[in-house]
This record gives sequence, C-alpha cells and structure tokens, in this order.
Amino acid sequence: MDKILLMLQLQAELNEATNGAEWTSGITKNNKVINWKRCIYMECAEMIDSFTWKHWKNIDKEADWANLQIEVVDVWHFIMSLAIENYTQTHRGRIDDLAQNISELGNFAKIDTKNNLFAAQDDVIEKIESIMIDTLSRSALNLEKLISDFFDLVILSGLDLESLYKLYVGKNILNQFRQDHGYKDGLYIKVWGTEEDNVVMKRVLDENSSVSPSELYKELTKLYLALKKR
Repeated sequence: MDKILLMLQLQAELNEATNGAEWTSGITKNNKVINWKRCIYMECAEMIDSFTWKHWKNIDKEADWANLQIEVVDVWHFIMSLAIENYTQTHRGRIDDLAQNISELGNFAKIDTKNNLFAAQDDVIEKIESIMIDTLSRSALNLEKLISDFFDLVILSGLDLESLYKLYVGKNILNQFRQDHGYKDGLYIKVWGTEEDNVVMKRVLDENSSVSPSELYKELTKLYLALKKR
C-alpha cells in the first residue's frame, strides 16, 4: 500500500502544479476542461502501436516492449488522476482512503509479486482494449474494474508493483522536468538527439537503480543542457 499511496500523492502534487489547486473540479487554472477518460483511451491507442498489429505493414517487426511499459506508466498517471478526481467529486474519501481501497482489490496481490514475463501480444492488446472500453462506456464509471483491468495489464506487460513504482517515479520527475522547461508553451525539446526523453529517462534508471528523484532530475538537467548546447 505504501507505494500506491506515494504514487497517488506524487500524482496529486503534479496535477496541482500543472493544472491548479482546483484540478479535481475538472477545470484547469486556465479554464480548460479536463477529461481523464479521454486521456486514458487515447494513451491506450498509442500503447497498441507498440505492437505490429497492422496486417499490411511491418509484419515481421518485433514488438517494442520497452515502449509498451512506458505507455503503461503513462496510462497509470491518468487512471490515478481519474480516481482522485472521482473520490473528491463523489465524497468517497481522501487519497489515503483511495490507496487503501486499491490495495484491497482482488488482483493487487498479483502485482505485489515479482514479475518480468511478457504475455502474448494478442492477450496484451485485448486487455488494453478492455481498459479503453471501461473509459469509453457511457455508463457510470466502474473505477474498481478499471483499476483491476489495469493491474492485469501490468502483469501482462512484464511489470510488477516495484517496477511500476520505479518507472512511475521516473516519469513523474520527467513530467516535472518538462513543465519546468517549456513543455506547455511548446518550447521543450522532446527528442534528445535520436531518442525520445522517455528512453533517456529509462536508461538513467536502468544504469543506476538506486538513483533518487532529485538525482534523476539533476541528471536529466545535465543531459538536456548538453543537448541544447549542440
């Protein structure tokens, strides 16, 4: 539960910094409507592009499992945001209540077990599409089913709670870094040389598994400034 709670807290802080203190009302500080469901199903569509699902193009190309895992973490950002918004608007409780309820879901124990095995491509895509259906439905949101489906996807994608947490913290820091360097104004450079910043961030984590959030931010700053000097 501790890692779930910390991720929820980090997400709430990031959303407040990016969208304003009243973000759970569904409106940003710039009066833009927030639609977390749309964020989720659009990110899921990008996730499917990690696979060679097109029967007419690149049929022998290998699946990009590393990118899939990053996309899974991106979806987790939006699912947590939707969950916090839902708990606030329906008066279900605070973030710690949400974390407790998530940890009591039936398949939480599965992600709390070490895992690094990928499932078959078609099984992963089917689960991604289940998450899309959860958010595209016009019926009332079934938050518990959405999170349970996501936990299934975590396992199918070769992740577990520990690796999800590690990648989430990395992406959370990268998102903060983006905001601090002109992302919202379109000034940020997302491709660093020949690689996207996601890939650079993941490599820094892989090379130093004990790197702290502040150290990761400093390393990203160093690499980004070097890029801009070229």
